[in-house]
Amino acid sequence: PNCLTRQNIPRKLAVVGWGEGGRLALYAAALDHRIDAACVSGYFASRQAVWNEPAERTVFRLLTEFGDAEVASMVAPRSLIIEQSDYPRFVYRADENGEPECLGQSSGAHEKQGKPGKLIVPSNGEVQTEFARLQHHVARLQPSPPVKLLTANKPLASATLSALLTACSIDSDPLNDAAVTVLGSANTSDQSTKVALRQTNQVAELDRHNQWALIDSQRVRGQRFANIKTDSLETFQQSIKPFRHQFQQEVIGHFGHRLLPANPRSRKYQEGPTTISYEIVLDVFHDVFAYGILTLPKDLDLNGNEKRPVVVCQHGLEGRPQDTISEAGFHYYSAFATRLAERGFITFAPQNLYIFQDRFRTLQFKANSIGRTLYSVMVPQHEQITAWLAGLPYVDPGHIAFYGLSYGGKSAMRIPPLVDRYCLSICSADFNEWVWKTTATDPKASRYTYSYKGEYEIFEFNLGGTFNYAEMAALICPKPFMVERGHFDGVAPDEMVAYEYAKVRHLYQAKLGIGDRTEIEWFVGPHKINGKGTFAFLHKHLNWTQPQN
Repeated sequence: PNCLTRQNIPRKLAVVGWGEGGRLALYAAALDHRIDAACVSGYFASRQAVWNEPAERTVFRLLTEFGDAEVASMVAPRSLIIEQSDYPRFVYRADENGEPECLGQSSGAHEKQGKPGKLIVPSNGEVQTEFARLQHHVARLQPSPPVKLLTANKPLASATLSALLTACSIDSDPLNDAAVTVLGSANTSDQSTKVALRQTNQVAELDRHNQWALIDSQRVRGQRFANIKTDSLETFQQSIKPFRHQFQQEVIGHFGHRLLPANPRSRKYQEGPTTISYEIVLDVFHDVFAYGILTLPKDLDLNGNEKRPVVVCQHGLEGRPQDTISEAGFHYYSAFATRLAERGFITFAPQNLYIFQDRFRTLQFKANSIGRTLYSVMVPQHEQITAWLAGLPYVDPGHIAFYGLSYGGKSAMRIPPLVDRYCLSICSADFNEWVWKTTATDPKASRYTYSYKGEYEIFEFNLGGTFNYAEMAALICPKPFMVERGHFDGVAPDEMVAYEYAKVRHLYQAKLGIGDRTEIEWFVGPHKINGKGTFAFLHKHLNWTQPQN
């Protein structure tokens, strides 16, 4: 519109598109009042199953406010023509039935990048129902807005385009289909080559702009956090509260449901020479429960004559609580829940939601459509877990810590800021310059960045403009916080981890004078629990004496 209207020549401006172009036409007309008329073909329908469509159609919180009818109502009182015709057919990662595959248990899920999804092809009745919702939204406008639903045998038929010209006050003879085909064609090989080159250049241009914006996001976050008060711990804690609330509501998402009574159920899981473990199930919400394994030292007095600290030991991607307990589990965990119990701690290993490959990722997209994430469920699960633990007679309720590996390390950055009973957090094998980690596209970053990986659910909306890992750590502060980092961990190069952690250290030590509450342990090793500096950190801050051996 800027280019077309800058010459100050009176003219009407219209936008028309089919399929993804129809979606763009609808959104552009809804947002830009300079567009006088819009024609949407091959797109308009219900969005209630947007989570089943390709990933780029997911807009965070879309369904809490907008379906296509609500977006279309924003075009009024300007002209809108919706054409009910053919819809584009497209499926990404289709199964044998032509539906988006949900691999579930398949071992091949990580080999295929990108979200399974398809462009919906609604029935005539579904389009008409959505159009009726649009009519309801604009029914009280006076004069009645020029909104039409036309039926055509082919996309962007001559009658549809004639109606669009009429909406723009252009007198025209009825267009014929042959003329429309000529106007819209680009079938020669020379034209096709030019179109492909133009598309390639446009994508490269968008990428360059996005990468600049992502680099600039550090400045944006710095401005947002510039007014945090650090003259005392009390004023810091007060000034950080609004940021924690924003993190909960706008990044993680919050359901706001009351927790059910825990109704704990247990059964013995395994017994070792000095520890004994139990499977635990707790109710959280209707149809939502928390599950995990509680491990107790055998020398613990269960009658409440002593109270011991708890370490919640969180598994990573596709993991199970059992992996953190058993020597036979994934060896990178080093059975750290059992090792800590042998040192006298009580441990609890929860089951988090990131399991079953595309299935949990589908849940993420369902949640995103209503302004929620997987953590919107996992945070209440951990609230219930820590509340139940705090009520056990042999637990010290003021000393419940969180320690997670990999995806559990991601959880260590996102769950403890929102669960009051966690008194410290340890992020193992995940701490990062997270905005760079998720979005960098340069070839040197290809080994590390999620732009080239299969975890397509990992992206969080507007994280670059709100919270990187240093800002998440600020939400944990002034509680103790530690990073465990192997030099040969492939999640990032050392310098990116050090760069982001330096900001955390600066807050704790330089600004607040509590440098003894944060540490980073570098060790020569891969993506794993090292269990040395972190164990000492737990003994120190949970006030539990280290064993002599």
